[in-house]
Amino acid sequence: MKLTAFNELHKQAGGKMVEFAGYQMPIQYPTGIIHEHNLVRSKVGVFDVSHMGEFEVRGKDALSYVQKITVNDASKLSEGKVQYSAMCLPDGGIVDDLLVYCMGDWFMLVVNGANIDKDFAWCINNTEGFEVEVKNETDEVNLLAIQGPDSLKTLQKLTHVDLSDIEYYNFKTGALAGIDMILSRTGYTGELGFEIYFRGDVSVATMIWEKVFEAGQEFGIEPVGLGCRDTLRLEKGYCLYGNDIDETTNTLEAGLGWITKLSKGQFNASDVLNKVKTEGLKRRLVGFTVEAEKFIPRHHYKIFSGEREIGVVTSGNISPVLNKGIGMGYVEIDFIQEGSKIEIEARGKRFNAIVTKIPFL
Repeated sequence: MKLTAFNELHKQAGGKMVEFAGYQMPIQYPTGIIHEHNLVRSKVGVFDVSHMGEFEVRGKDALSYVQKITVNDASKLSEGKVQYSAMCLPDGGIVDDLLVYCMGDWFMLVVNGANIDKDFAWCINNTEGFEVEVKNETDEVNLLAIQGPDSLKTLQKLTHVDLSDIEYYNFKTGALAGIDMILSRTGYTGELGFEIYFRGDVSVATMIWEKVFEAGQEFGIEPVGLGCRDTLRLEKGYCLYGNDIDETTNTLEAGLGWITKLSKGQFNASDVLNKVKTEGLKRRLVGFTVEAEKFIPRHHYKIFSGEREIGVVTSGNISPVLNKGIGMGYVEIDFIQEGSKIEIEARGKRFNAIVTKIPFL
């Protein structure tokens, strides 16, 4: 397994280490997932997300290349702006969802850790006809996500960059604790938060970690693991690759039509997605709330309406804030309306649920 530059710090903090995306990562700390979840919702927590992949796209055709391989309209980006997007196969299946950073005359693509090798191969395979260079810089980049209502006050102590001036899905470059980095107003929690990208060895990473925790001490800052990252994103209805989206789903049925800019011209899968839009969806990803007590919906559980099997659960858990089971899943198009009654099958039993508008919070 690969180790991030923060590996020893996680172990010193009592992190429960597991294999994730080829890395040894903390799933939780001794305080537990629910405590960590509520901490991010109310104070500030720090995630090590250095397992995420960073690709640099440079060259004369950088923009036209990014336009071809992603579904969103990168021509709308200017330096300092970030865009949520996706890459699709020719048949419309999703290779990955990603962030596109406009660095001026070049782009940084931030992809999911479990998909780095697959995504990089896909990017390279699509360079034909473009004057571009795509480099995988993942191993050189450290990435921390500082998330929660007190994240800005924590980080502002460490930088002269006015963090309050950075709007959502924007970034600035500047020094934090004396180290040059990307200060990005992004995150996967739905809370005020920043993701900081910087280079350096274990000693540099350790210094940044310690400075951030020192700055956040008055706000009750703590390290948080990938377990609560999942419950936080689920409460906000954010898709997780490998669960809610993958190569068998397209962006329109996944509720990502808002990032699929069919009017921008030709791009990978644009013809297929135009046909899907014209002919109409047969299924769509929806949120649902469980009405049965103490039942946790899980990935792959079947969804029914009466005796009719109408779909499948893709994500599910107990919401620590709502204190009830919530989830997402694909259902036939006749059952996507908010308030539709459905049943989740598990262990030979059926549990009542109701289609709910997302985000849940």
